[in-house]
Amino acid sequence: MDDDYNRTTGLNQSAHASVELHPTRVRWHIMALVMMTTAVATLGRLDLGVLGKYIQDEFHFSPETMGLIFSAFMFGYHPFQIPGGWSADRFGPRKVLAFTISFWAVFTAAITIIPRDPITHWLGLVWAFVVFRFLIGAGESATSPAATRVVASWMGTMRRGVGVSFHIIGIGVGGAFTPVFITWVALRYGWRVGFWISSLLGILIALGWWFYSTDRPEQHPRVNAAELALIGLGGTKAIPGIVRKDIPRKHTPWARIFSSVSVWGMLLSYFCQGYMPYIYMTWFFIYLERVRHLPMMKAGIWGSVPFVAIVVLAPLGGWFSDLAVAKFGKRRGRQSTVWVGMGCSAILIWVGSNTVNNTLAILMLAAALGLNYFALPSWWATCIDLTPTHAGSLSGLMNMCGGAWAAPIATAYIATHFGWTQALDFAALLTAMGGLLWIFVDASGNLEEAPVQSAAG
Repeated sequence: MDDDYNRTTGLNQSAHASVELHPTRVRWHIMALVMMTTAVATLGRLDLGVLGKYIQDEFHFSPETMGLIFSAFMFGYHPFQIPGGWSADRFGPRKVLAFTISFWAVFTAAITIIPRDPITHWLGLVWAFVVFRFLIGAGESATSPAATRVVASWMGTMRRGVGVSFHIIGIGVGGAFTPVFITWVALRYGWRVGFWISSLLGILIALGWWFYSTDRPEQHPRVNAAELALIGLGGTKAIPGIVRKDIPRKHTPWARIFSSVSVWGMLLSYFCQGYMPYIYMTWFFIYLERVRHLPMMKAGIWGSVPFVAIVVLAPLGGWFSDLAVAKFGKRRGRQSTVWVGMGCSAILIWVGSNTVNNTLAILMLAAALGLNYFALPSWWATCIDLTPTHAGSLSGLMNMCGGAWAAPIATAYIATHFGWTQALDFAALLTAMGGLLWIFVDASGNLEEAPVQSAAG
């Protein structure tokens, strides 16, 4: 009888071991959730750019006023980047994302009650829009650094570029979907319904983070030891609901971060990188309609093309960055990817802005945005390279320094006083500068372990 028991037990163990040889794929489900999160967040960010024409016409706002309302999002978005990233490092991205997504979804819905809300009565119509957009920006501020924290936990060291590209693909998906869909909704049901849809989708994504995700792979009940081994966690079996207490919480190494030449080079270059995309997020639809003279629905279709380019080129850039790292090392690998993407992007913006033919110009401008996002995974992957366990904090600092807040106001000013071609030429100049500044960035240093290294060293 003992022999039968031992034989049966041995068969069960062998069968279990056979199953464990095949890794589960929960990490890809989490990456898909990251992608959907940024897609919906992009929808919530872009909807005003599409619906802005209706708001501008209904309330008789000037271009400068609309520029202020567009930028209000970024004035809320940038200052809360560091608290958002630090919170994801300290408390885990699951709770942070569920809360912050719900927060911005509520205030997106609140826009629809303007001008009947109390804030309009107290502050006036323009400042009511500014306040609500500011709060939406504050709510979305944790999305990118928390997503970087997710990638740092769920993807192996050699797949960081691919992992962060899921975050960026979501921007492309949201951007490609938003102009056509929101334009159709506005034409059929009115501009307020577009904000209601953005809000509802945000709530659904927040529920996804709360009920499906975990902060780390070893906490997830569906992750097996083989998948943990692929991620690089030593194959330790997942135990549902168990938090690893053996990993001490460390203070964020702010002194090393702020004394690093690589970090400063990355921050300055990220300001330049972030300027150009936000023109597409805010003014591009209006540019197509009023400068390129496209009908509204046609402008909505063409307005989605740059974001289709992101969907194609962002994952290619993440793959290229990881491949270049494997061949040339982290420093030259990340640098070369940025130089290719940003250099080609700058050329295409300049040529496209000076091209008369609408179709050719829009295709070049679309490719320019796609190539900008080809380079982008290297910024986010470098945050993980430099601070693996504090990637949320460093990426929050980096994202806070993005130039997106300046783009709507500066573009409106340059376009009004000098012309749209000059406004886009200025974006091309900043894009080229963003690539050149990577000469100072060395992704091979670990600021949590090693002494601070200069980019030249």
